[in-house]
Amino acid sequence: MAVEEAAKQVAESPEGMIALAAAIPTAAGAIGAAWAQASIGSAAMGMVAEQPDKAGNVLIWLALPETLIILGLACSFLILSNMAGKH
Repeated sequence: MAVEEAAKQVAESPEGMIALAAAIPTAAGAIGAAWAQASIGSAAMGMVAEQPDKAGNVLIWLALPETLIILGLACSFLILSNMAGKH
């Protein structure tokens, strides 16, 4: 019962909806980056095992999915900054 009441209060308040709208891009970016890094990490370790001189390239490929999280955070900050003064 308490969880349902809390969810109802969040859904009815503008602050709760703004927080939810800001959380979705960050969560989606984090899930997407984790999914991408799972594939990239296993392939990269296989490549380093066969060609140790390519270890520098592995760091670049592992850093690329992190831009998804940065873009998600940027979207969240934009949502919060635009919506903060409008409710």
